[in-house]
Amino acid sequence: MTAAEPTPVVRSKARRITRELLVFGAFALVLMSGRSSIADHYKVPTGSMEPTVEPGDRIVVNKAAYGVRVPFTHTFASRFEGPAIGDVVVLDSPEEDKVLLKRVVGTPGTRVEVRGGRILIDGKLAPIEERSSGVYEQLGDTLHPIRLTNGGGPDWGPATIADDRYLVMGDNRGDSRDGRYFGLVERDVIIGRASAVYWRDGPTWEGL
Repeated sequence: MTAAEPTPVVRSKARRITRELLVFGAFALVLMSGRSSIADHYKVPTGSMEPTVEPGDRIVVNKAAYGVRVPFTHTFASRFEGPAIGDVVVLDSPEEDKVLLKRVVGTPGTRVEVRGGRILIDGKLAPIEERSSGVYEQLGDTLHPIRLTNGGGPDWGPATIADDRYLVMGDNRGDSRDGRYFGLVERDVIIGRASAVYWRDGPTWEGL
């Protein structure tokens, strides 16, 4: 006794389901590849970047800012110009299996020193200005708020940043575990540049 052949309707339905699964799978692969190498979003877990970024904020990260990586790897298919002083970046922690959000304060070839939370680059103190809303620091082309509580945290340097290395710090200088503790980081651990806060107790868009 042979099994009954599938009817045309059953065969047609099976083909349609197969096509839909293939299309969905291809879409999911493209989406995941894009998140891996082009753009992604993160939820900020700590206050080390306050007052610029607050715990619970959701940020947009441009993973292609400094180069295009092979999807799902840290290998660059193409490298662009590296992070600039003042950039807010997302990076893999050199100490733990987690992602950090920090600001670049030292790039290859620059001589950096930190005293009382204030940054000197090539012997020049980064300017700050006091406003009613707080203290602001000028790093490169970026004017951003900082906190200098707890004496601004530990001092560092002076030291000249080696090739392909970066010094990263939190804007909350007195309460940030950053490059002053774990040292310089390699460019390859920098995942991308944080572009904006898109959610803070509701939809928003604040550039970083």
